[in-house]
Amino acid sequence: MLTTIGFDADDTLWQNEAFFRLTQERFAMLLSRYADPLLLAQRLEAAERRNLGHYGFGVKGFTLSMIETAIEVTEARVPARLIGEIVAAGREMLEHPIELLPHVRATVAALATEYRVLLITKGDLLDQERKLAQSGLGELFDGVEIVSDKTAESYRTIFARHGTGADQAMMVGNSLKSDVIPALAAGAWGVHVPHGATWALEAADPPEGHRRFHVIETLAILPALVESLKPGRNG
Repeated sequence: MLTTIGFDADDTLWQNEAFFRLTQERFAMLLSRYADPLLLAQRLEAAERRNLGHYGFGVKGFTLSMIETAIEVTEARVPARLIGEIVAAGREMLEHPIELLPHVRATVAALATEYRVLLITKGDLLDQERKLAQSGLGELFDGVEIVSDKTAESYRTIFARHGTGADQAMMVGNSLKSDVIPALAAGAWGVHVPHGATWALEAADPPEGHRRFHVIETLAILPALVESLKPGRNG
């Protein structure tokens, strides 16, 4: 029996990756005289992978990785002016207003009348708190968890603390790697809501054939899916 539904935040409830891509395009323009855009993108992705364990997820780690990449590709000759522009680009990302995705408020509000609904996101604490406050969705959630990473163990802990255990919980998100696969491993349902832009470091193969894995095109379909999972409704 389903009692608890967890929602990812970035690119599930509101736009996020699009702003990273716009900033990366700006970064490529700033460094165009020093490196080919494709090579620069590869070096930046490698830096992000290296730095996840140090800086975690979010804009601040991305900005530091851009600075590190700029130093590398220019052999430490990057002008201070360009470093300043990279820092300014990161600050602008942190100040960008929230853009809710379609059907978000109506879906969360509808499910909140019958289930415990949680926000489970990873990234920088201050930035995620800012985005939640600006979203206007805060009052709809029974609990908010901002974690350093999403693992099967973290889902077990969160669903035990806020609900009735992972086996009676569902996680909904755009990332197979972070939102779906570890939630399934914890014993929950995992619902994938694909987003047009997904970070390369979040790529993963879908867990085809898993009995608790579902894919929906938009959040508008989620209430009907949840209804179909009620005892006696799914055969």
